[in-house]
Amino acid sequence: MFLPIRDDNPHTATPFVNYGLIAACVAVFLWQFSLGDAGDAAVMVFGLIPGHLFGTVAPDPALPIMPALLTVFSSMFLHGGWMHLGGNMLYLWVFGDNIEASLGHGRYLVFYLLCGVAAALAQSIAAPTSDVPMVGASGAIAGVLGAYLVLHPRSNIKVFVFLIVIITFINIPAFIVLGIWFVAQLMSSAAADPNAPGVAFLAHIGGFVAGAVLVFFFKKRSVVVFEPAHSRAFAVEKRPLRRRGSVPEVRRGNPWN
Repeated sequence: MFLPIRDDNPHTATPFVNYGLIAACVAVFLWQFSLGDAGDAAVMVFGLIPGHLFGTVAPDPALPIMPALLTVFSSMFLHGGWMHLGGNMLYLWVFGDNIEASLGHGRYLVFYLLCGVAAALAQSIAAPTSDVPMVGASGAIAGVLGAYLVLHPRSNIKVFVFLIVIITFINIPAFIVLGIWFVAQLMSSAAADPNAPGVAFLAHIGGFVAGAVLVFFFKKRSVVVFEPAHSRAFAVEKRPLRRRGSVPEVRRGNPWN
C-alpha cells in the first residue's frame, strides 16, 4: 500500500481556497449520499456526459435538463463513492496548499477549474458518443499534481507503505512519486476503453499536462521552478504493528523499584 501523507514544503500562506474546495466536494458527496437511490439520478443530471456535450446523445426526458457546459463544472464536485472521494481529497490536501501559495488565492481557483475543464475535454473528445457520466475532482487535482512537479520536483513526499507487519514512512522525491503516478495513468489509458464505465484515465492525463503548462502563466513572478528539497530523500521510519504484552519489562537492579 502506497499513499502520500504530506510533503516537506513549508506553509507560507493559509490555503483558504484549497480548504473550500475540499469542503465543497465533501458537502456535495454528503448530499449525494443523503439522496439514497436517487443519487444515481443526480449523477446523470450533474455529471458530465460526453454525448450530451457534443450533441451526439439525447438527454433522458425523464430527468431534469442541466446545460451540458455547466456539467463540465458541476461534475468536478461529484464522486462515485467514499474511496473515490477520500483518495481525491487526500491528494488535494497534500499537494494543493503549496500550489495555492505559489499562485495566489484567486488565480489558484481559476487554475484549478481550468485544469478540470482540460481534463473533461480530454476524456470527452476521446469518446464523443459516450453516454457514461463522468464525475470526480481527479482531473482538476491532476492539474495540481502537474503544477507541483514543475515547481517542486525535488521536494520530498512522505508516503505511507504497509508491508504485512511493518508500517513504513518513506521520504520520496516528488518527481518519483508523481512520475510513477503519471506513467501509471498512461499505461492504464492504453488498455482502457474511453467509452466504457471505469476510471477516466485520459482526464487525469489531460489535467496533469494542462497543470504543468498553465502553472507558468499563473504562478507569482517571485516563485521559482524546480525548487530544491527541504529534507533528506529516502529517509525511512519504521513502526512495527506488534504491540507490547501485558507483562511488564524486567528491570535490572532492585525488583521493588
